[in-house]
Amino acid sequence: LWVADMDFALPDEVLDDLRAAVDRGIFGYGFAGTRYYDAVQGWFENRFGWKTERSWFVQTPGVVFAIGAALQAFTEPGDAVLVQQPVYYPFAQLVEANGRELANSPLVYEDGRYRIDFDDFERQVRERGVRAFILCSPHNPVGRVWRPEELERVGRICMEHDVVVIADEIHADFTRPGHRHHMFPLVDPAFEDRCIVCTAPSKTLNIAGLQVANIVIPNEGLRRRYRDVLGKLGYLGTNVLAMEA
Repeated sequence: LWVADMDFALPDEVLDDLRAAVDRGIFGYGFAGTRYYDAVQGWFENRFGWKTERSWFVQTPGVVFAIGAALQAFTEPGDAVLVQQPVYYPFAQLVEANGRELANSPLVYEDGRYRIDFDDFERQVRERGVRAFILCSPHNPVGRVWRPEELERVGRICMEHDVVVIADEIHADFTRPGHRHHMFPLVDPAFEDRCIVCTAPSKTLNIAGLQVANIVIPNEGLRRRYRDVLGKLGYLGTNVLAMEA
């Protein structure tokens, strides 16, 4: 059961649009248009209260790809990148494959749940000279939906030490009753200038194979650097069926 993939059909609303796209028979290059922005921005605002600007969005084939591109955009070879293990294993693989130094501030298992060791987190950032932090929120695999005060504390540490937060929020739609997901930039408006938020409909709607992720970068300077890396990697457009979905 290790693959985050579900063996049930997509919602009829999605399938109907995909069937209509197939019937048109045109599969050229895909680009984000008005319907895409209306859908994605409406989702964030309706579910999480986050009002976004169209200019903030960048599309990638997936969140793992997006994080790899972020490491290239915001860090240099040899820079330390912080993770919180146990965490989704590609994080460490990406850090090391890109020639960055892996820093780990392990989550602490206590009284049947995991918590952040804030003292260790800050020590790692300070002593290792961390340049980027990959935040997993909600956390995969421990299942924690981070509280606003937890996110604020790690965010403050990152702000004080000029650390870019790469927030993987792909599981934002999966919370149990009584728990609410808080998007990292909403915890403190100042965080918008030092973060990128990586999301995708792949887990929620079971469309991982269509290869699209919605990357939100409010800061123009960070967004420009990120787009430069995508250009160097040769990523020029999105999957036309993913845009329909």
